[in-house]
Amino acid sequence: MIQHVAIEVREADVAACVRFWALLGFDRVEAPPALAARSTWVQAGATQIHLLYADAPVVAPQGHVAVVATDFAATLDALRAAGYEPQPRREYWGSPRAFVRCPAGHRVEVMAFAPA
Repeated sequence: MIQHVAIEVREADVAACVRFWALLGFDRVEAPPALAARSTWVQAGATQIHLLYADAPVVAPQGHVAVVATDFAATLDALRAAGYEPQPRREYWGSPRAFVRCPAGHRVEVMAFAPA
């Protein structure tokens, strides 16, 4: 199990990123005091995304974080209503899926269910 993924974001983008991850079921949680001055954390279940503050974030062009949406259609609708444009992709294992970019530019895959 992967416990967390850390991605770099400009500190000015943190609030928008927290709102974005909330659309995917992640809630803001407190980072440990020693890390709180340089990161913001969000969590869904046991999985966390650590938003690391960076003046010049590195955004991988094809690398991505993948999440399984509890209600895929409703999640895509919420993303669209918030101004994001999920791009549907081929259903390799029969699962509807789409890619979307977070406010910091990172690519996020949203899936109805993971491969078996």
